[in-house]
Amino acid sequence: MLYVVGLGLSDVKDITVKGLEVVRRADRVYLEAYTSILCDGKEALEQFYGRDLIIADRDLVEQRSSEILEAADVKDVAFLVVGDPFGATTHTDLVLRAKEAGVECKVIHNASILSAIGCCGLQLYSFGETVSIPFWTDSWKPDSFYNKIVENKCRGLHTLCLLDIKVKEPTLESLTKKKKEYMPPTFMSVAQAAKQLLEITERNGFDGSAGVLLAGALKADSLCVGVARVGSGSQKMVACSIEQMTAVDLGPPLHSLIICSDQLHPLEAEYLEKLVPTVKPVT
Repeated sequence: MLYVVGLGLSDVKDITVKGLEVVRRADRVYLEAYTSILCDGKEALEQFYGRDLIIADRDLVEQRSSEILEAADVKDVAFLVVGDPFGATTHTDLVLRAKEAGVECKVIHNASILSAIGCCGLQLYSFGETVSIPFWTDSWKPDSFYNKIVENKCRGLHTLCLLDIKVKEPTLESLTKKKKEYMPPTFMSVAQAAKQLLEITERNGFDGSAGVLLAGALKADSLCVGVARVGSGSQKMVACSIEQMTAVDLGPPLHSLIICSDQLHPLEAEYLEKLVPTVKPVT
């Protein structure tokens, strides 16, 4: 059987008892290491689990999944995912591939940023569509996610922004070589995400890809909440304007950014004011 096991949000102890039992008896154990990370590294996980882990990078999962599924019809294979197994579409695809290969699959769920983001006091049922904000380059600045933020705002909903990470990304120079060379891991901060959002708001007022009038929908003084390392002992969060967020340092990854609705529920406003540090008073 293929077991897809959620590891939770923070450290080695976040795995469920059911998941840990699977890991310790499986014939092979893979650790997916490109959609998210734990605060604890591979070595700490191996020590706690008492098992050697095979790192599963993007290429292995998306291009060579047959290696993961090899002999999984007669042996137990565990595929470990930070957060919840279905937090990324990549893992849905792996389950489908297992089905096509005649391999039985069992999913063991765990906490995800999609639910744990309620730690900032914003009510989960008041969130709209989640978006991902990618790293920009000098020549590539996608902004389709901005439309979704605006649509959520217009409906009185918050937006959870998942911020880009790059792990084992080949350098441009190595793409033409037989041997790939990789860039060091990089993780987007709330400050970087806020700067990109501000740049979009400062354009002509139109999103060129959709032709939708966006001027005024998101402003430099719009309220947002930055969170870092949710679920860990070093969890941090701060509420401020998008412009102020560009100067906020929440420390090591992983970071997430919430763009707040213009109409906060009274309990949301009270929670932010009393329990979330602010750069300026929440109004």
